[in-house]
Amino acid sequence: MMNNILKKLKLKRHMMTAISFFLPFVVAGGFLLALGNIFDGNSFESISDDFTFADILTTMGALTLSMLPVFVSTFIAFSIADKPGIAVGFIAGMVANNPINAGFLGGLIGGYLAGYMTLLCLKYIKVPSWAEGLKPTLIIPFVASLLVGLLLFYVIGTPINWMMTGLLNFLEKLDPNALILFGAVIGILSAIDYGGPINKTTFAFVFTLFAEGVYEPIAVLIIASMITPFGFAIAYFLQKIFRKNIYNKTEVETLKTAFPMGICQITEGVFPIVFNDIGRSVLSTGIGGAVTGALAMSWGVYSTIPAGGMLALSTTSKPFEFFLVTLIGSVVTGAVFFIIRKPCDPNSIMAERTMDDEEDIDFSDLQIS
Repeated sequence: MMNNILKKLKLKRHMMTAISFFLPFVVAGGFLLALGNIFDGNSFESISDDFTFADILTTMGALTLSMLPVFVSTFIAFSIADKPGIAVGFIAGMVANNPINAGFLGGLIGGYLAGYMTLLCLKYIKVPSWAEGLKPTLIIPFVASLLVGLLLFYVIGTPINWMMTGLLNFLEKLDPNALILFGAVIGILSAIDYGGPINKTTFAFVFTLFAEGVYEPIAVLIIASMITPFGFAIAYFLQKIFRKNIYNKTEVETLKTAFPMGICQITEGVFPIVFNDIGRSVLSTGIGGAVTGALAMSWGVYSTIPAGGMLALSTTSKPFEFFLVTLIGSVVTGAVFFIIRKPCDPNSIMAERTMDDEEDIDFSDLQIS
């Protein structure tokens, strides 16, 4: 019964559609931010502020990447409910992104809620003939957005808020003197949600230590934020060596942009691969993050700047150890991902919908129970 429902919902197909649409945003925003960081750019909030060309690049890139949960939610909702789902998905993504701070996972959940809620509203809301013109532009977007918003705030937002508060309390109670355990925990939390709310909560904690002159935890976060794109690239070469294909054609193209973005500590380039296999991606990244953090702390690697990826190498206490920890953590991540991921057809392309698909929406198969 459950399998039949999942097949009809086509969850993976809708996710792949979102990935195909939002990938250009990731690439464009990521490289704008990377170039800005290279030239020491900073984000600014108003054009009335003093700014440089590097600041413009950094600001454009940061704004784009901060909107990724919104893009994901919008495009998933479009894939599910076609054009009527776009507005609902956008609003759901905005709610998940900012007040709730749920990151890409919140964007995914918001997109699915928006898409299927729009379908339900289209199927079950009946209006008089004189109001038919208002149904797709006013009634459906308003009702579906309201219902999805209530679910996000009251059902999803509160548990996420509790989780983030509990995480911060947990981090504050960690014993910095237990270096290996402390580093492993920081490494895991820095890596497993790829720049999402867990990473940001961890950054807030380690930046507090950084401001107090404790520089080792920030180095763990910098390195752990890079190991996923590096590790996934290493897994690509492992598949060549051991003749086990784990990437399809779309994912291989993704690696070509994810790796250089990773050099600048921008993890979002791996999202198309992560979304296609979330469980195994998080597991391999978590193991790699734990190894990274434990090694960095035990070897006394620290950074005097709070970000920068490999560009921070020259500012670290031990550049060779910094590089070696990055390499080891990436190899562990890539090896685990290669081992646990199932083989696939290297010539396959992710199934997706396109904006040119103008066929009528068929609600007769919709079954949610």
